[in-house]
Amino acid sequence: FERILVDSKVESIEKTSKGYTVIVSHEGESETIKTDQVLVAIGRRPNTDDLGLENTDVKVEKNGLILVDKHCRTNNSRIYAIGDIVPGPALAHKASREAKVAAENIANHDAELDNIAVPAVVFTDPEIAWTGLSERDAKEQEIPYKLGKFPLRALGRARTLGRTDGFVKILADPDTNLVLGVGMVGPHVSEMIAEATLAMEMGATLEDLMVTIHPHPTISEAIMEAAEVAAGTAVHISQPTPRK
Repeated sequence: FERILVDSKVESIEKTSKGYTVIVSHEGESETIKTDQVLVAIGRRPNTDDLGLENTDVKVEKNGLILVDKHCRTNNSRIYAIGDIVPGPALAHKASREAKVAAENIANHDAELDNIAVPAVVFTDPEIAWTGLSERDAKEQEIPYKLGKFPLRALGRARTLGRTDGFVKILADPDTNLVLGVGMVGPHVSEMIAEATLAMEMGATLEDLMVTIHPHPTISEAIMEAAEVAAGTAVHISQPTPRK
């Protein structure tokens, strides 16, 4: 992540003998970027055009998404929908959870999609993962929060791995200490984010994360450490007062 350009557009990509030349328009000006590789990921749209939905009363939004209720049922009680063709994150693990809910309801077992958080992972190096409320979400929705951030450079296991590039960040309710969201950057965070998601599903507080014994030395200790920072009780970094 040497540079991140927002409000930009790729005008052209030309293959050269040494890689690629990319012309990007940014802030009203064109810029030429030379790079070894180019990954194009501009988004996806639901593939619902040829399902014959026009022959049913199933409600479909203008963007092609099928509307469902908490049982993963469409407005036609005999038709269910899950995954990338319904609203929400287009993630395989979210679709898997929806599939179980839909199957249980089809089998006449009442089930609801009542999950509080859906984790997301970017499999870069270092990995990026988050679950629940982000700082941007909290600010846009005017939700009060306090923040605890623990850098991996202060973590023993990260230092022995030579991977101190990253951190764990926790957002919590300033009055109840309820965990609102967690973000992580670093090695193995694609695995660690499950603990944060479970904490949110169970209504965990900062204290719950703090008193849970984490094996030492591991990267997972950063979750406990970040909770201590948010609670103002950090002992391994000089940041005892939580940011608000």
